[in-house]
Amino acid sequence: MDEYLRNTDVIDSDNESVRIKSRELTQGVETDIEKARLLFYFVRDQIKFNMYAPTQQREDHMASRTLRRGNGICLHKAILLVALSRVVGIPARLELADIRNHRIPNKLRALIGGGNDLITNGFAQFYLRDKWLHVSPVYDKSTCRKNGFIPVEFDGVDDARASAYDRKGRPHIEYLKGYGYYADFPWAEICKAREEFASTLGIKNWTEHPL
Repeated sequence: MDEYLRNTDVIDSDNESVRIKSRELTQGVETDIEKARLLFYFVRDQIKFNMYAPTQQREDHMASRTLRRGNGICLHKAILLVALSRVVGIPARLELADIRNHRIPNKLRALIGGGNDLITNGFAQFYLRDKWLHVSPVYDKSTCRKNGFIPVEFDGVDDARASAYDRKGRPHIEYLKGYGYYADFPWAEICKAREEFASTLGIKNWTEHPL
């Protein structure tokens, strides 16, 4: 499990602000399950969902930057959650997947060719009680309330996945394709996927678009 506990340049769990916040949130808590839950709910609700947070540079994804900024997309939030978890000795890794988001706003839909497929979405995974758990901290409670989404809850025992439907029963999140699991931030793979996706939309430079 060593590779899922180490500091990297993007999952910068050795950053002072990340270490302080993780220990502050878990102070006095004995079990890894309860620590993982506290960290999850902090990232879910206190790091606000921002669909237009910067993603064009590798450094945009650093856990410490997301913590300082206080907002991000799914990938930012997953990286921060992984870093916070590693500080307190909980093995954690990244998961990437393409999804279809049936509830994306028209403004973003127009930028990606009128569709609703979103690529290289980020999720966290915790290793607890001898198994890996999928954890999605993307939508904060206020975003869910405003848009009628169902908040993801995490009990520390089962996967915490985004709901396939919203509160009115309309389709919401649909998983399309998994890329795998990563101990470090797979920037090269993300860039390749974004470039290929951009080419299908006729976009020459994907860094100019929120893909």
